[in-house]
Amino acid sequence: MDSTRYSRQMLFGPIGPAGQSMLAQKKVAIVGMGALGTVLANHLVRAGVGHVRMIDRDFVEASNLQRQMLYDEADAQGHIPKAVAAAAKLQAVNSSVKVEGIIADLHAGNAQTLLADSDLILDGTDNFQVRYLINDIAIQHDIPWVYGGAVHSRGMFAVIRPGITPCFRCLFPHAPAGRGETCDTVGIIGPLVSIIASYQATEGIKLLIGDFDHLNPYLEQVDVWQNDHDQLPIAKGRNPDCPACVRREFQSLTAGEGAAEEFAVLCGRDTVQIRPIHPASIDLDKLAKRFSPIGEVEHNRFLVRFHADDYTIVFFQDGRVLVQGTDDLSIARTLYAKYVGH
Repeated sequence: MDSTRYSRQMLFGPIGPAGQSMLAQKKVAIVGMGALGTVLANHLVRAGVGHVRMIDRDFVEASNLQRQMLYDEADAQGHIPKAVAAAAKLQAVNSSVKVEGIIADLHAGNAQTLLADSDLILDGTDNFQVRYLINDIAIQHDIPWVYGGAVHSRGMFAVIRPGITPCFRCLFPHAPAGRGETCDTVGIIGPLVSIIASYQATEGIKLLIGDFDHLNPYLEQVDVWQNDHDQLPIAKGRNPDCPACVRREFQSLTAGEGAAEEFAVLCGRDTVQIRPIHPASIDLDKLAKRFSPIGEVEHNRFLVRFHADDYTIVFFQDGRVLVQGTDDLSIARTLYAKYVGH
């Protein structure tokens, strides 16, 4: 361990040399490498957590640069996957940490592989269904995790410890009706992201070094523009009939069984994602050659972007497809059938 690199952190009494040594032995999974995820990963890699795994399904776009701190204009112009761009930046920051970038959509078929071996899971998503999935894996494997959300000027976070605190499904029994507010519909300011993710990272470090006495016991809510700060006590919020942490019925882990593909609208993105239930390895070079005679094609080693019929269709190596320019599932299905087949 490089004592010089972490000297100021080790001078902080609650961490000290012993805590720093513990951080170096831990593995953390971050789900979502957008605004929250980039701040989370930056903090943990710089703090010396031994292994940081970053999972994200998307690529960098110009609209991300206002708040997603690890990316730059070259990443956006090259349509670099966020997990890849973040890993490259952070490995250069701290070569002693294992930084792992995974291009993937987290789902029931891969969640065990990507999350179950972690000491801590950090939420950088904007999706309730993915959070329910994280929650199920966390309960199954007794892994603590830290929930976080941010939109507009409002954010919240909470520490979830299986068997000790209420689980996420206790706190939020149902996903919000409709599509709700998103960064794409009501906007977001960058400072809010840094505040919420920094709180999350702080709680995560407490969990990793075992300082449970100082964990935040609230569902913290803050509006940085209106200068509001609320603390909702959750210690007694466990649902005695919770399907997840009480009955251990892990609904998210069995979702979509029997389907060939999963179609999902990405909230606020004017995009539909199509994910094969059984991923296949796609030859992107052949795909680019196939589409180039019939439309504009952009191609890198991670994805192919095909522009046709006033839409953009993005193909990833694992067979996942994004149809950009619509949130209508019927249109997405038609385009998928037309250009991909079944």
